[in-house]
Amino acid sequence: MFKSLYVGNLPFDVVEKEIRDMFATYGRVNSVKLIMDRETGKFRGYAFVEMEREDAFTALEELNGAEFGGRILRINEAHDNRSPQGNRRREW
Repeated sequence: MFKSLYVGNLPFDVVEKEIRDMFATYGRVNSVKLIMDRETGKFRGYAFVEMEREDAFTALEELNGAEFGGRILRINEAHDNRSPQGNRRREW
């Protein structure tokens, strides 16, 4: 089963391959989605990475607070805020 991670405080010049390579150290990356501003088309500084559950947990533990491109990464379990349960803490 896949797990989605929020990856924040990314450098604004990062590219998808850099994020994919960083997370691939911990397992197979299913997808990487860089979030762009709708009006300007510029990268907003965060992304979502989808990986196998166990690999995602390891990546979160290892990379949260790590330095990348001169910035300290903030990584959390991603939540779907559109669902009624979006604000509840989910178990791994």
